[in-house]
Amino acid sequence: MAEKDTISIHLVREALLQSCAPGAATDEVLNKVGIDPALLEQPAARVPAMAYARLWRLLARRMDDEFFGMDPRKLKSGSLAFLCRASMAQLSVGAGLETGLAFLSLMLERMPAQLVRQQSLAEIVLLEPEPEPKRAFTYFAYWIIVHGVACWLAGRRIPILAIELRCPQPPFCDDYQVMFSDNLRFDRPRTRMIFSADCLDGPIKRSAEELKRFLARAPANILVKYRDPDSLAMHIKNDLRQMPAESWPETEGLAVTLCISASTLRRRLAEEGQTYQGLKDSVRKELAIIWLADPEISFVEIATRLGFADVSSFYKAFRKWSGSNPGHYRSLILNEAN
Repeated sequence: MAEKDTISIHLVREALLQSCAPGAATDEVLNKVGIDPALLEQPAARVPAMAYARLWRLLARRMDDEFFGMDPRKLKSGSLAFLCRASMAQLSVGAGLETGLAFLSLMLERMPAQLVRQQSLAEIVLLEPEPEPKRAFTYFAYWIIVHGVACWLAGRRIPILAIELRCPQPPFCDDYQVMFSDNLRFDRPRTRMIFSADCLDGPIKRSAEELKRFLARAPANILVKYRDPDSLAMHIKNDLRQMPAESWPETEGLAVTLCISASTLRRRLAEEGQTYQGLKDSVRKELAIIWLADPEISFVEIATRLGFADVSSFYKAFRKWSGSNPGHYRSLILNEAN
């Protein structure tokens, strides 16, 4: 795992909140997993994802709870392994995901969930029995488990279009955006994850040996890589967000702005696993998803803002990005009464 695969110290504090007594007990746990306790007082500190994974596993063993004591019922040690075995025995990713959610709904008292498929989109909805929302970390810990297992079953990363949460936005959520989606919406009527349904029909082809390797590396293997804020790709995306799409430069013009050659620009982006076209598409998708959540903005206006020649071109691009047409996505994201 690369050095840049790091986790904010905020998430370390969240993991310790209900699962470890403060003071000497916390210091002892952190030292055991290779995290300097002094970092807890440094808001900008980050720790290696592997160290965070060791902390997760150590707390789970000590409490006999793989969910940090955040539900009245324990998610006892071995639950993730059982969830994976039960899910991988199903024929399709959708069936496997439903099996996993059913298991978690039985194990956790306050987090029953269901998978709902609506044409080209799917959502996992938490059917919370109590009126008061949970804290953000509780929801995101649940999504780490569910999304991580779903991606493993599918054999690829499943892109998330949106995550809505009943709780207020926490002071820090940068890592959550990296792990899941830039489109996080707080203070919503219900908690749900929305994604393209195309992955649900795929077959599950996982062996016992693959399961063994997956569990040996969990949860480090389901914590998404840290997004370097100083990378060239992030710099370019931030610049694109600040200007109208019609003003976005071509590769040669961008290279001139950055005082490098076009070939150097392509090479440096390739080293980060990116292309300029991919970055433009990423920003367009990000903005489209935000604007589609506002019923006051028409499809024609969104298409124009994103630099498309017409609505038809926007529809075609959005379907390519998300597997759904914009109208269906808007209908689902605005349908908050169900």
